[in-house]
Amino acid sequence: MKPRLAIIPGDPSGIGPELVARISANEEILNQADVLLVGDRHVFMKGAKQATVEIKLEECNLEFDDWQGKSGLPWYPTESIQPYEVDIGKSTKASGRSVIATLDVSLGLLQDSIIDGLVFAPFNKEAMHMAGLGHADELHYMAEKLKVNGFVTELNTLDGLWVSRVTSHMALRDVACSVTEEGICKAVLLLNKTLKASGIDSPRIAVAALNPHAGEGGSFGDEEIEIIHPALAKLRSSGIDVCGPMPSDTIFLKARAGEVDGVVAMYHDQGQIALKLMGFDRGVTVHGGLPFPITTPAHGTAFDIAGQGNADDGAMTAAFEVACDLITAGRSSAE
Repeated sequence: MKPRLAIIPGDPSGIGPELVARISANEEILNQADVLLVGDRHVFMKGAKQATVEIKLEECNLEFDDWQGKSGLPWYPTESIQPYEVDIGKSTKASGRSVIATLDVSLGLLQDSIIDGLVFAPFNKEAMHMAGLGHADELHYMAEKLKVNGFVTELNTLDGLWVSRVTSHMALRDVACSVTEEGICKAVLLLNKTLKASGIDSPRIAVAALNPHAGEGGSFGDEEIEIIHPALAKLRSSGIDVCGPMPSDTIFLKARAGEVDGVVAMYHDQGQIALKLMGFDRGVTVHGGLPFPITTPAHGTAFDIAGQGNADDGAMTAAFEVACDLITAGRSSAE
């Protein structure tokens, strides 16, 4: 049985609708899964116009229809935003409401076992906060909706390399006091679990230092000595193959050389800058710690090129493929 994936268009004012249209018109991609589009018809059709492709939406009543047997693109309609409210290239409250509405519908479909996973085109956090998101990011919003009480964090993957982080969407001035032994252990354990779920039997994980040169033996910062080293010792004693702390200006050289399968960064940009330089057009964000595979391109809404018809769908395609792989691997491990 193919993976059953819902796709939502992300922020209607960004490049999301165009990206969804591009992959929806690609039979080679669609053949990997049974796809259900969730969102407003006019948003999807605007995306098709921007991408200069043709798509045929076939409306589904999920209570009665076998949506997997449709001849066109199965589409579950929402009315999250009016056509006149879509302001291309701008962050708006209306677009934020649309994102939250389509996300809520998709989370409900996951909980009702109608779909196995979700791929969403890029969101804009400013717009979502305008619309009353109530959380720092969509991950923690989804965790609350799905009643997840455990550790959650964004994971990023590119060409088989996975990156996690101990802290995420917070001011840089707050990072040092937020890096804890418990947080490091949770981040490493979640990454180790995800790597195994992706098909790696014995994951090799490297952990980044917080301070330049890993603190130079306490010369500038003692977090490596007081927090990171004890956490890694505890992880090794439980059988995790983990090394570090490694200076963040060299750790990704080790990763790029294939010497490790995953990297745990201490804060958002420590990992994101390196990963995006390695392959901005292919990076994927996986929302780790949730009970379902939920993926998205690692890039943003690209308001500067929205509506121009030249958005690169490489990362969106990769997000789709990663979601399929995670669903398939999850089924295999459950057998």
